[in-house]
Amino acid sequence: MDWPTGLLGFAAGLLISVATAPVGVSGAVFLLPVQVSVLGVPSPAVTPTNLLYNVVAGPGALLRHHRAGTLRGPLTRLLVLGTVPGVVVGAVIRVFAVPGPSVFRLLIAVLLLPLGGWLCLRTLRRAARPAPAREPSPRAVTRLAMAVGVAGGIYGIGGGSLLGPILVGRGMPVAKVAPAALAATFVTSVVGAGTYALLSLTTTGDIAPYWSLGLACGLGGLCGGYLGARLQPRLPETALRLLLGALALGVGGLYAVQLLR
Repeated sequence: MDWPTGLLGFAAGLLISVATAPVGVSGAVFLLPVQVSVLGVPSPAVTPTNLLYNVVAGPGALLRHHRAGTLRGPLTRLLVLGTVPGVVVGAVIRVFAVPGPSVFRLLIAVLLLPLGGWLCLRTLRRAARPAPAREPSPRAVTRLAMAVGVAGGIYGIGGGSLLGPILVGRGMPVAKVAPAALAATFVTSVVGAGTYALLSLTTTGDIAPYWSLGLACGLGGLCGGYLGARLQPRLPETALRLLLGALALGVGGLYAVQLLR
């Protein structure tokens, strides 16, 4: 990796994480196309490189949430309990079954486009007429986390971009979901990156992470995540929900455009 590429990776990680950390999204889902299209990381090495970004970037936002005392609670444990085994399964599937990226992009677009639009509309209506929230059961949260963990292991996303909109859309406040989603993303990424590193010892091909680039992007995310988490308490719940809905629309639209190319 040369210096211009490293600086570009650092800047991408910084800018993305500042915008996404306030709502519990690490930003890896936005960094993935940047790594492929701009930084030239091949597949499937882009998946563990993206997970490495989460490992390095995660402590920035988590440190801020830890100081604020928002990491404690059952939601964090439920999400970690589901995503950790899921990411191991996803990594194995990615290496040995190699699912086509088009199927994943279609699923993400179909899920996040209507979900993001619904979340924005629901937030605007809720601001006008507040309604009581019904949160999902612990069992439903764990099952959702496991499914997201599998997707994260296959495609190198932390899972916050999926967990956040769904849980907030089901009635949970962003201030509760964001720290738990970021914690689950970090733990899942550590396990996922380690799994890919072990699999690279027994299989051929580019399945080990690009360490220098992942570290450069991650250092940018480390700084940006701390700034984003510090910004979160200063934003009203309505603004955070709208930001999360807009991010869901952005991710879904990004993958929809890639499908049409």
